[in-house]
Amino acid sequence: MKQSGRSRLAPYLQSVLRIVVAFTFTAHGTQKLFGFPGQPFHLPVLTLSLLSAAAVMEAAGGLLMLVGLLSRPVAFLLSGLMAFAYFMQHGPRGFWPIVNGGELAVLYCFVWLFFSAAGPGPLSLDALRGRA
Repeated sequence: MKQSGRSRLAPYLQSVLRIVVAFTFTAHGTQKLFGFPGQPFHLPVLTLSLLSAAAVMEAAGGLLMLVGLLSRPVAFLLSGLMAFAYFMQHGPRGFWPIVNGGELAVLYCFVWLFFSAAGPGPLSLDALRGRA
């Protein structure tokens, strides 16, 4: 059966989605660690704390997802990180993510969960290694 143009593009768009999400996710970590890009909401994190651990996971995990290396386990860990962040930081402020400011944490959580199951797509180091 002949595939439509959309279904042939889907794996590549999956890779593009991973790259774009990883790029924006990495910026959250680098902003906490280095105050870059833009103005940090607080001083760069230099102490051993939950926030600094999250910042390192965001920056390093985001970079691994950007290039598509070890994508499934990294995406699973990042999904858990975002679930933890939601319930620790946002959940106590109310039930609805739109009210408690947790929309990004929820979105990242489920996007990373998707990639942990679906893989990184063909435009990745994992695919080059035959492990996508």
